[in-house]
Amino acid sequence: MADEHEQPPESWDNAQVSDWLKLIGVKEQYIKKLDEEEVDGKVLLELNEDFLTSKICMKSGPAHLIIQKRDELINSKEKSQVKKNTTSGKKKELKQKNIDNKSVQSEGPLAQVPKKDQAVTNPPADKEQHVLPAKGDCRPRPFDREGIDFVYVKHTVLQPESGAFNLIYPCHEFKSLAVAAKLDRTRLQAKFAREVLKFATACMNIRSNGTIHFGVMDSKDDAGYVHGEIIGVPVQEKDIYVDALDYIESSFSSGREHVRQCVRPPQFIEVVDRESTEKVYVVEVDIVPSISIVKNKVYKVCLPNFKEASNKVEREKETILRRVGSKTEPVLERDISDFHERIKDRDDQREEAEKNLLLGAPDCCQDLGRKLKMLMTSGKKFIEKGKWFILVTNKFNPDDLCNIEWLLNLNIFCVFDFDPDSKISGLCSKYLQHHIANMHSLQSYRISGDMSIKEFTSNLHLFEQTSWIFCNGRTDFKVDETPYDEMTWIKTKMTVLRESVSLICKQILPKGIFQVVFLLTSLVDKPLLHTFYEFFTDMEGHEDIICICESERNFQKWQSFAETSCGTESVTNSSVVGMKMSHINSTLQQVQCVEGARKHLPVFVKGTCLLETTEEEKMYSLEIVTVNHCDGTSAEFIEEEKANIDRQFYHGGRINWLNFWLSERKYVEEIVERDAYQEVSTFVNDALKCNANQSPVKCIHIYHHPGSGGSTVARQVLWNNRKTLRCAVVKPSYPAALVAQHAVELREYEEKDQQKCLPVLLLIEDSDKEYLDDLRNELEVATNTKRILHGTLCFILLSCRRSHDPEKRCKESPLQNVSVTHKLSVQEKRKFAGKREALEKQYEPDFILTFVLMSEGFDEKYVQQFVEHLLQGINRQDVVTTLILYVALLNTYVQNSFISQSHCEAFLGLTVRWEIFTRHEFEKSLGDRGKLVFLHLRDEKTHIESIRIIHPLIAEEILKQLLGNQQTQSSLAMDLLRDDVLFQNRFGREEYLSFLRALFVRRARISKGDTYDSLFSPLVEHVNKIERSPDKAIELLKEAFERFHKDPFFAQQLARLHYTYEKFEEAKYWAETAAKKLPNNSYILDTKGQVYRKWFQAKCKALDNDNVPKTAQNIVGAVETALKALDCFQACEKAADADMENSNSSGYFSEVEVGCSLVKLISSLQVFANRTNGSSECMKYLLTDYIPEEVKDDWEPFHARLKKLSKTMHDALEWISEDLSYFQTDVGLDGEETTDSSEEKISNPLKWLAKRSSEYGKYFCKTDVTPLRGESAAANMTPFQKRMLIFKLGGGNITSILYKLTDQSNAVGRLETILSLYPSNPKMAKFGQRDIINYIMAHLTLKCLSPQIQKVPPLKDLQALCFQFPTDKRKCLPSALFLFTVLFWPEDHDTSEEKENKYEIVHSAVEHLERGYWTKKKDIPQRKRRIYTHFFLGNGNGLDKFVHKRKFETVTRGFSVSEKRMTWLRGEALKKPEIANTLKRMSGWTEDGVVYLKGPQKKKFNIQPLHVPSVPHSNENITFYLGFTFRGPVACNIVVKS
Repeated sequence: MADEHEQPPESWDNAQVSDWLKLIGVKEQYIKKLDEEEVDGKVLLELNEDFLTSKICMKSGPAHLIIQKRDELINSKEKSQVKKNTTSGKKKELKQKNIDNKSVQSEGPLAQVPKKDQAVTNPPADKEQHVLPAKGDCRPRPFDREGIDFVYVKHTVLQPESGAFNLIYPCHEFKSLAVAAKLDRTRLQAKFAREVLKFATACMNIRSNGTIHFGVMDSKDDAGYVHGEIIGVPVQEKDIYVDALDYIESSFSSGREHVRQCVRPPQFIEVVDRESTEKVYVVEVDIVPSISIVKNKVYKVCLPNFKEASNKVEREKETILRRVGSKTEPVLERDISDFHERIKDRDDQREEAEKNLLLGAPDCCQDLGRKLKMLMTSGKKFIEKGKWFILVTNKFNPDDLCNIEWLLNLNIFCVFDFDPDSKISGLCSKYLQHHIANMHSLQSYRISGDMSIKEFTSNLHLFEQTSWIFCNGRTDFKVDETPYDEMTWIKTKMTVLRESVSLICKQILPKGIFQVVFLLTSLVDKPLLHTFYEFFTDMEGHEDIICICESERNFQKWQSFAETSCGTESVTNSSVVGMKMSHINSTLQQVQCVEGARKHLPVFVKGTCLLETTEEEKMYSLEIVTVNHCDGTSAEFIEEEKANIDRQFYHGGRINWLNFWLSERKYVEEIVERDAYQEVSTFVNDALKCNANQSPVKCIHIYHHPGSGGSTVARQVLWNNRKTLRCAVVKPSYPAALVAQHAVELREYEEKDQQKCLPVLLLIEDSDKEYLDDLRNELEVATNTKRILHGTLCFILLSCRRSHDPEKRCKESPLQNVSVTHKLSVQEKRKFAGKREALEKQYEPDFILTFVLMSEGFDEKYVQQFVEHLLQGINRQDVVTTLILYVALLNTYVQNSFISQSHCEAFLGLTVRWEIFTRHEFEKSLGDRGKLVFLHLRDEKTHIESIRIIHPLIAEEILKQLLGNQQTQSSLAMDLLRDDVLFQNRFGREEYLSFLRALFVRRARISKGDTYDSLFSPLVEHVNKIERSPDKAIELLKEAFERFHKDPFFAQQLARLHYTYEKFEEAKYWAETAAKKLPNNSYILDTKGQVYRKWFQAKCKALDNDNVPKTAQNIVGAVETALKALDCFQACEKAADADMENSNSSGYFSEVEVGCSLVKLISSLQVFANRTNGSSECMKYLLTDYIPEEVKDDWEPFHARLKKLSKTMHDALEWISEDLSYFQTDVGLDGEETTDSSEEKISNPLKWLAKRSSEYGKYFCKTDVTPLRGESAAANMTPFQKRMLIFKLGGGNITSILYKLTDQSNAVGRLETILSLYPSNPKMAKFGQRDIINYIMAHLTLKCLSPQIQKVPPLKDLQALCFQFPTDKRKCLPSALFLFTVLFWPEDHDTSEEKENKYEIVHSAVEHLERGYWTKKKDIPQRKRRIYTHFFLGNGNGLDKFVHKRKFETVTRGFSVSEKRMTWLRGEALKKPEIANTLKRMSGWTEDGVVYLKGPQKKKFNIQPLHVPSVPHSNENITFYLGFTFRGPVACNIVVKS
């Protein structure tokens, strides 16, 4: 078409230059002057600003504009030409396609206007980089259909222009209108009318339907565009185009009415642009020459044309036009006669075509019901239970809301809702009547850079409750969330939508486990269309996207848009159109596994109550087992799946409730009960028996070998108690406080009286002891807060944990623990043999492997033979074999590890090419062996699938046999570490990385169910010891350090590994690397200190082994290293004190250790060792300004620091003593497993402190006088020497003194010697605080050890000594305050005034102790820093009334540490007769949960309860035993007075 055909500027004539000047906005007066000067294209190229301003008298502004626009025009032409030349090869096919489809060219001056302005001729930069990219096809708007909701997508391509086909199928013509659309009204109307009337006349004359499209590229010469490409034109006023057809009246001399009837009004079809918010349209005019109108007629037209010369619209010569192929041409003079003669033939053809259209065969009715089922089930018989659905919808009709049961039964992950009224009157309001949903906006799905996906999903409660995303405002919300119009939405919300969809599809839900359903219930607008495009793009295809739409009209717009992305056939195949919502509802309920049976819970009065779904979903941390659990499962599903469910369990899968249900209903064989089941059931029944001393929370522990059936036993107990107790499984990863809250809600649900509720039986699987303690503590606090009566059992915690020695655990606490092992009892063997025989009749032995192995008792030889048989002839080079090895490696060393199916698919190179990628294809790719050894798991929360080896013992054996002598575990681990596909796969990435990390850094812990405590991860230990390759272990950790982005904890491990093998320079490098990353981490600073400590030890060892003379010069290196170690440990102490969430005392312990070793080395120096007074000389050097000549120069940098050594060691010992005085110090504390746990674990800190304090004293008390017992010896010693001797004898600090109650060997004699070193009249002596404390504590300890001894001064004397403590209690040490509370506790014979004075002293001390306690405790949970009770108040008088806890150790002998603690904490130990008869019961009362002591008159005396849940909830009179702690007096074994 000539009017749109671009010519190079140099070939333009005057008129074309004028048109171009108008386009760029030059004033008419200047255009006329340039026209008069005959400026054509060639002249235009040579113009400059001087010519324009001087000759044309143009202002400088317009002159500059013309030159600038001219230069831009030239540049754009050059770029277009370059692009054409460089892409000619690529465009051959397109050229061939378009060669016969050139549009008809219009005539007249207007046709000479250049095709488009600068913006159009210069495509965007990205188009210049990708020349003519593949552009999707699209179909035209349905012909001659009124009110069709239809859109085009920019840059999609219509089929080429066409001629008449069968007269009914419309011929098409395209016009870009890019330039004309910007003209004024008159010119635009003239242009538009000319093209429409020209096309319409041609169509009417040949009797063919037709459509002319404006806004569609019509020439292949348009740079960057293809023929038929949809661009659109801006439409400011639609009436311009509508009114343009008024030219019909002036353009036809006759038949105007006919033309009006045949030419339909213009249709404005919006063009959707994914990259722009500009609103543009394709303007289309349909021509329908019905035979009843045009019969026997020929139409002549005078086309309007705007003449620039006359500046008005003029009519051209009357012409008869016709369609010839894809062109409109005039009928030539010589052909007019023939054209008239053939009118009758054309009329007959048209009439026949119209008749055929009316008599066309009726539409064939599709089986929409089957199609809907197949789409929703992915071709299966039922909708998968684990399938997530994402719903995208708009406004619902009120009638449709009555038919959404099918939606209520789906696992809906989230809803993209475009109805702002949804929560008031739409789908959301209806859904909330049946389910819990969390209201979100698109902004809610913006994830911050430092947040992990796990944290994000947890914050939004995804996978727990449906996320309801309001995509276009929410009218019920207080915050201003008003709905936007389409264009504003695209400008403001489009980016956020894109981020939301991308986050869900690319990081949260892996492909294959979710389906997106577009439920179109009202008119479709652009935002909904963009949502489809985003899902289509991020899901990399359409196979998991379906569309359900009742109205065909609503579907049209969605269809026209969707087809541009995935083609007509795909859209048709994945859409269900024309089905009523009631029909959809009924049809889909047939393929849902659950029939919607309502759930019931047992109640206290022996009936049941209804468990509403919304209430169940609020308790999302619990999987509640109801009375009628699984009863709602459809019969069809049971019949179809029962064999698969049964076989999966016996192959090694975790048992689920449907297994029990099927067995109970006799669909399958009974499930074998292990002996442990009866034991646990007995414990549960015993706990349910009424007991006045019953704790509200009872714990039962099942310890089991991995894969021995412990979980099955635990779940059997829950299943068989579900009708008499409220039963639930605690879902993993939820905090104890939340679980406790939900457990309390479950207990009280639908019960009238919270004192009368059924106990809740909670199963906690594979949690550590700490979590169990937390949960128990939270539940006890809850029952206490709710004032549940004492003796009421509220919760039974059934803990099921892996252990490599379950029988030992059982022996530790036979009334609380049950063991499940691989070894079968005689009775169990008989049961298993019978069951195996029955199963082997149903299934191949290979498919019930775990059961077969279990029936063999996991015999080592049998496992070996089984794996040997399994691996026969395996291709070791096969990728599946490598996958088996990787999974086996992880399963062997990392408990509960697995690899997600997404990782496996990526590793096996399976790309999703199928319409629906199911597990069938995945299993097929694994081969026969993979099917046998891999067990498919499905996460109960996210439903994401993964695999592991069927049993840990099998994994271990596979690893051993497959590797053989050809490969080592270290090389396999290195391969796994370097595998980019597995490391970078995004779904399940957090879990995979945590397993991979654990493989290299998690140490084995007996407390975590491992067989031993290890220094490094079991894999690293294997490489070190079995492979004997420390260098390989180092290489592995180096690779892991790089792989995990230079993680400082890997650097820490490398430092530890290097110093273990005495590679100290490398160890130093790695320790410093870790410390640079985490400069305030006390554990890493501790590791750095350990490097220097071990280095120092190695240097000392070398000095001894090589018999090197110990001169100042020879040991200077060792001294320097020791001092560096001390610096690191002091930095560790500082960091630990600042850390409010952790307690790390390792720096203090290590500082003392290194200090003792350093003093020992210095004292062995020849200058000191060889002198007769060497010891004195050494102490003189360390404690005074004196420096011997022999060390003066060599040790010049160290003198100042060495002289502080005594003080820093003393301070560290005092800190440790004080810390141990506050909190429990039992041996064998189960430590939390962390990668940054401290290096050296002190197993018995009390014993350690006593030993090191004595050692410290030994080094610093060396004198020439041999200390003899008695005053004569003491008289010859300085106060410092006496103090050091006291240290040496074990009296240097309060903890060492009290330790003598534990280690009683010669304790009395030592204490007497210690006391002899103090002044005979201590009241007159000037004692320091610590000296007074130690003196008094030595007497107290001596009295406890030997009550009959006479040397201990009376209580009053010790009380008098206390008055030497600072009067300002803030300056008193905690030990001094503690002694105030003990020594000044009133006695029965005291007068009222004396008692009040003493109470006042004690009360003042307690206030200050309380403050110190909270500072010391930090933010660490109380159960981790349990206060220690040193003394109890007994029945005696004076000092005899103080009874130390150690006196009663025999009561809890043989108990495990945790049981011993809980026995004391709850006061159960104090009920023993031998204790109860010794201690004095105090009277008091409770008021609003606070314990008060009876006695004080002036001020109420608040006593802290040792065990908070023991405090009665109502205000009661009570009695209790009094204990003394560093927090103040505590009430133990609280009993309500009857």
